[in-house]
Amino acid sequence: MKFLALGDTDGIGASCHYLDLNGTGLVLDAGTDPQRDGPDSLPRFEWVSDRADGYVDHAIITHAHHDHMGSLPVLVRRFPHVMAHMTDATKRLLDFLLPSSARLQQKRLDRGETSHEPLFTEDDLDGLEHLFLTHDLDTPFDLTGPNGASSVTGEFYSAGHILGSAGVELTFEEWGRERRVFYTSDTNMQAQTIIPGGDYPDDTDVLVLETTHGAESAPEETSRREERTRFRDTLARVLARGGTALIPVFVMGRAQEVLVLLGQLKREGAIPMDVPIYTAGSMRAIAEIYDDTRNTTPRLDPSDQVFGVEQERVPYEAEAKREILDGPGIMVVSSGMMFEPTLSNVLARRMVENEEDAVLLVGHPADGTPARRLLDAAREEQGAPVMLADGHGPQPVYCTVERFRFSGHSDRRDLLSIVDRMDPDTVLLVHGDPEARTWMAEHIREAHPKIDVHRPDWGSVIDL
Repeated sequence: MKFLALGDTDGIGASCHYLDLNGTGLVLDAGTDPQRDGPDSLPRFEWVSDRADGYVDHAIITHAHHDHMGSLPVLVRRFPHVMAHMTDATKRLLDFLLPSSARLQQKRLDRGETSHEPLFTEDDLDGLEHLFLTHDLDTPFDLTGPNGASSVTGEFYSAGHILGSAGVELTFEEWGRERRVFYTSDTNMQAQTIIPGGDYPDDTDVLVLETTHGAESAPEETSRREERTRFRDTLARVLARGGTALIPVFVMGRAQEVLVLLGQLKREGAIPMDVPIYTAGSMRAIAEIYDDTRNTTPRLDPSDQVFGVEQERVPYEAEAKREILDGPGIMVVSSGMMFEPTLSNVLARRMVENEEDAVLLVGHPADGTPARRLLDAAREEQGAPVMLADGHGPQPVYCTVERFRFSGHSDRRDLLSIVDRMDPDTVLLVHGDPEARTWMAEHIREAHPKIDVHRPDWGSVIDL
């Protein structure tokens, strides 16, 4: 067995890992790095042949976030015979998100926001349908490559991250004995609002483990119930004073979870039933997929529907936007990081100087993003300046700004419990910054000194 990280291992962008399982070549995910542009955002697919002397027979796409699937059309172009395996819900999301990505890349080129040609076009996506194979959870499927010296079987386990997300167990034979690999991908052991916690095999030989929250103590110190209560109380105060609450979200996953949560709060009487909720853009189309699959995918309560929550569209006209900001009201719009020129950035610039309003951050505001700059300014002192977009500001921050931990990832103690449960011989730590992987490695070795722990270097082949 060989392992080769094709995506940068010092972060969470462009998740992509190559495995050679006794002659069968697999990639685990095929993402793009959102912090990079053009070809630099891609995994290094050429290393499969150049460094591992291999080929890709099959791709496992664990879920529909772009850092795990955004380069799939490029992978297929380089390895034309590759078959891509995913859950049905993930395929439905890809059928919407990949064409949307192609259009956005062309728009960015046309607007002069990038000098790079699109990584793929909508025409490139035609004909890929027959390469996307779907499988139910807990149902074995064949992954054997034409040059495989033994059969390879895959099986999906619910990952608890977003709709359709899955970890995958790989079983094959090497030197006359069965070996098993389990790849968690992005995983969450705890229930969210829509999606229940993940499911995992009882044991494995090799565990490929995500480490997103490995460097953070705060997630393990805060329960989702506590955050839900704090979110409820903060939102209620903002609405009671006639303010508008802006909730920047990632259009898939967090958006749908937040909308169902808002519906629950209305039914509980925590916020008024007649307060309008405004949404916009592709999150509405993704909500339809969430609702259409509510009886065929893991759910806490299949009766909870995203479009069961009454919503109004954010108007296009500038004057109409000003009118709905008078409040009270709730705006659930993209993007979670408040990048310019997204709607959350445009609306935030109109709200930050108003003491009645609030920006409620429900995701991780990465360093250097407008969302992080706003949070840092609000924590400094009332009226501290912030630049949310080039040519706009600085503006004094008088609105309420709060962050809530509604993560779709397990905290680091839960990740360690996966190691405890599965008791692997080898752990490969991926999908986290250096501090996260270091913390996880040290604590796994302390608790399990016999486990062989690796922090794969980008581009280095590991023989397992």
